[in-house]
Amino acid sequence: MAPVAAAGLLSMMGVFDLIGTTASGWLTDRHDSRALLIVYYGLRGLSLMALPFLSFDTVNLTIFAVFYGLDWIATVPPTAKLCNQAFGEQDAPIVFGWVLAGHQLGAATAAFGAGLIRQQTGSYTPAFVAAGAMGVVAALVLLASLRAGRRMALA
Repeated sequence: MAPVAAAGLLSMMGVFDLIGTTASGWLTDRHDSRALLIVYYGLRGLSLMALPFLSFDTVNLTIFAVFYGLDWIATVPPTAKLCNQAFGEQDAPIVFGWVLAGHQLGAATAAFGAGLIRQQTGSYTPAFVAAGAMGVVAALVLLASLRAGRRMALA
């Protein structure tokens, strides 16, 4: 892919990230944050697992850039709200900061792991599939948590 085309797709992803994160903030004010995270992590995971199997033409990569952009940082508003609910307004910013620090540590580890996988196998496909699978697992864990919370509320 030409560098200018790749830069254009990344820019488009950034524009849709702004739209997705803003919409996520609006949705977070109106819906259960855990339910939103289930959708976001599940769709992100499925899109990452699908990416290596797409033909890397302009149409498919544009669809991926729009879709992934909408979901890219959409997790921040519901995560911040969950921190506020669980730890209170005074302690939530510190907890959220640790969540972000843990995220960055995980991202660095994942980037190293993806590079190692590429070096050993000659392909990033296993790394994308593994990352996607983790997103789906996160969605399933949140789904179980949501159902358990609802059962406790009914009891």
